[in-house]
Amino acid sequence: MEENMILFGLHQLEGIGARTIHVLMKKLHSLHELFTLDKQDLVDLGLTQDKASYIAQQLTPDNIDAWLEGYKQRQIGIITILDPEYPELLKETPAPPWVLYTIGNTSLLQEPSIGMVGTRVPTAYGKKVSEFLSRDLCGAGFTIVSGLARGIDSCCHAAALQVQGRTIAVLGTGIHAIYPPENRSLHEEIAAKGLVISEYPIGTKSHPGLFPQRNRIIAGLSLGTVVVEADIKSGSLITADAALEASREVFAVPGPITSPKSLGALNLIRQGAKLVMTANDIIEEFQTWNRVSLQPIMAEPYSSPELTSDELNVYRLIEPAPIGFDELLEKCESNFGHLHSVLLSLLIKKVISQLPGSVYIAN
Repeated sequence: MEENMILFGLHQLEGIGARTIHVLMKKLHSLHELFTLDKQDLVDLGLTQDKASYIAQQLTPDNIDAWLEGYKQRQIGIITILDPEYPELLKETPAPPWVLYTIGNTSLLQEPSIGMVGTRVPTAYGKKVSEFLSRDLCGAGFTIVSGLARGIDSCCHAAALQVQGRTIAVLGTGIHAIYPPENRSLHEEIAAKGLVISEYPIGTKSHPGLFPQRNRIIAGLSLGTVVVEADIKSGSLITADAALEASREVFAVPGPITSPKSLGALNLIRQGAKLVMTANDIIEEFQTWNRVSLQPIMAEPYSSPELTSDELNVYRLIEPAPIGFDELLEKCESNFGHLHSVLLSLLIKKVISQLPGSVYIAN
């Protein structure tokens, strides 16, 4: 049995984490020794009694073959850090995953990629920016890497698919799970046309601590990471930190200083992240990558539909969060007829939508 498959077998054992695998990889000449070592031998290597006993009992060639067959039947691929297909950029990071589980086109792991992340509850501005940047970056030859979360992540993946671009979704769950549930169709389309990956095997129980770990893979696969829109405590900033730790570029999209959704990105810019207005601001940092040419494109900064001063004032009240007509009327200090006229104009320009109960939300 090949050593990479023994590593896969270790990775299947519940409770045997990255640190335990690191100890074994460091102290053994070959993982094949695990088939001959008994419990006491493993304890002597530094493992606890329970882990030593578990590995000695469960890590057998027959069990590994059975696990491999299970993945094969589900059409899930396996790439270990010992395999030539393992992405070099990810291998260079401080804590690369030992194993990647994949569904889709694994050749995308060798293509130039940009990570794109942001808030799960974006404004209309954040959605639009994530869409046009993703489309333009795909047109320049980049693969879009994101986390398949609600909000900015989903917008970036969907925009890449709309222009037949390449995209990779990095899951914060086991490779078998779909989260959030409403992204099932997007998950399926990425699996069919792009690539879905996770470091978590089938059967992994989901918990919030997995998602920050996922972010380091987004950053590690990418030449740089773009924070499109994020508040000051956004998980997207964890991805930016991981990019910096891996010596990768960090980019941020500026937003209104009055919008809480922009404070995280604005703070990154203040700390030295490159400000992004068009895809060319990103492309110019990577003119060549492994002899692959990345060409600047005809890109224009994002501009919203032209709004009158009255429309802009009302839109600014709607943009942060859904708001009802009565509250709008009170806040804008306008009369009923005039406010109704302004809202109708904003609806026609498609910058807002009306929800049941005369509630308005920014698109």
